[in-house]
Amino acid sequence: MSGDTTATGGTTPAPGANPLRDPGDRRLPRIAGPSGLVIFGVTGDLSRKKLMPAVYDLANRGLLPPGFSLVGFARRDWEDEDFAKVVHDSVKEHARTPFREEVWRQLSEGMRFVPGVFDDDDAFETLRQTIDRLDKERGTGGNFAFYLSVPPKFFPVVVQQLKKHGLSEGRGDSWRRAVIEKPFGHDLASARELNRTVHGVFANHEVFRIDHYLGKETVQNILALRFANTMFEPLWNRSYVDHVQITMAEDIGIGGRAGYYDGIGSARDVIQNHLLQLLALTAMEEPVSFDAKALVTEKLKVLNAVRLPTDMARTTVRGQYTAGWQGGVRVPGYLQEEGIDPGSVTDTYAALKLEIDNRRWAGVPFYLRTGKRLGRRVTEIAVVFQRAPYSPFDATDTRQLNNNALVIRVQPDEGVTIRFGSKVPGTQMEIRDVTMDFAYGESFTESSPEAYERLLLDVLLGDANLFPRHQEVERSWEILDPVEEFWAAGGRPEPYTAGTWGPKAADEMLARDGRSWRRP
Repeated sequence: MSGDTTATGGTTPAPGANPLRDPGDRRLPRIAGPSGLVIFGVTGDLSRKKLMPAVYDLANRGLLPPGFSLVGFARRDWEDEDFAKVVHDSVKEHARTPFREEVWRQLSEGMRFVPGVFDDDDAFETLRQTIDRLDKERGTGGNFAFYLSVPPKFFPVVVQQLKKHGLSEGRGDSWRRAVIEKPFGHDLASARELNRTVHGVFANHEVFRIDHYLGKETVQNILALRFANTMFEPLWNRSYVDHVQITMAEDIGIGGRAGYYDGIGSARDVIQNHLLQLLALTAMEEPVSFDAKALVTEKLKVLNAVRLPTDMARTTVRGQYTAGWQGGVRVPGYLQEEGIDPGSVTDTYAALKLEIDNRRWAGVPFYLRTGKRLGRRVTEIAVVFQRAPYSPFDATDTRQLNNNALVIRVQPDEGVTIRFGSKVPGTQMEIRDVTMDFAYGESFTESSPEAYERLLLDVLLGDANLFPRHQEVERSWEILDPVEEFWAAGGRPEPYTAGTWGPKAADEMLARDGRSWRRP
């Protein structure tokens, strides 16, 4: 009988099964089939610091096929060997896993470089010929993903060139996919126009919009925390939750991103995608399964139920950092940064109060904030619970007791903290806050993969679970556009000193509700 227990306690493989495969090995279904990746804008920071190291780390973990191919496209007069050297240096500097010569050798054999600009027909013809040769030499099966690591204004040009030169459709059963980095548009109208352009070339299920936050282990753990544990979900509603705070704070300025950032600002750069996605995952109902369609359905229900405040002067805040001290170093204000217009009104801090009009969350405010040059780098979701309806203790016994809270730490120290009250040892009944911590680094022997590792592998597997669909993108712009229009109609952003936690107006916004921002 197949599956009989052996004397050693294992099982006999079924006829025709691979005798070397361990049934407990969860990696095998997650190994990509024959495929390749084309990166447009391969000389940029994203490609060098994230994408190329992620490709190497996947290969090092045995998750890429032996014939995997990597093609770079950029305006450089390079040979294939020059490109391989750039990838080699990037991997050595930024890869998460140890460098192994045999892995590198196999990976580098499939590396090619195509020089050219995006409106150059000859370059795209060379790209097509390169892909055809790789099919024959490396056995990629005609399966290629095109990663647009380029400024958004070039998305339509690249996509149309792929269609014009017959690169957007595979032959037979092979696939072609487009991977697009944020920002996906700068408002609702531009997002819709971009969707029309991209979907005119690639089918909806072959377009992967990257929000790297969704590739983080801690973000995916939101779903595990809620739906795999009975101790949390019964409390995850308006009957027990007082409010929710979602924070993404950075301690850096704009660096060399002046050309991109000025005119975009923190709300468009972070709230429209990262924070609204975190809100949707935090507030959504349980999906019927963990597949892309079911997840999108539930996230869209939440986003469609989001209600903008009527009085935006009291429930939205924008700020702009001024010179100050950060980490013991004197740093310039935003208007003094290189490449920034001295009269710029771009926001480097944004905070919103949103509500969700559904049965689970009615009346529970969700506070979203993001900013640059804040106190420290941190991203977290804090679910703050209501106080006990009745306390038998004297007020003096509980003066150091705050609301219970469950805090999901997305970065940098990934994990979960639960804050609750406990009696202080001694002869008196004194209760104060204590915390219970779960940290990824202490609980698991393997370090968490980089977000781009997970997302690139999902693209090659065609798994769209962690990628926002076009409906989510458009709905997020519908939420943010009225706020941006309100801000554009009046005044300047409120100044705040670099190294602090933002403008006073943000503290006042919560104080009016009898609440305060959590200090991460």
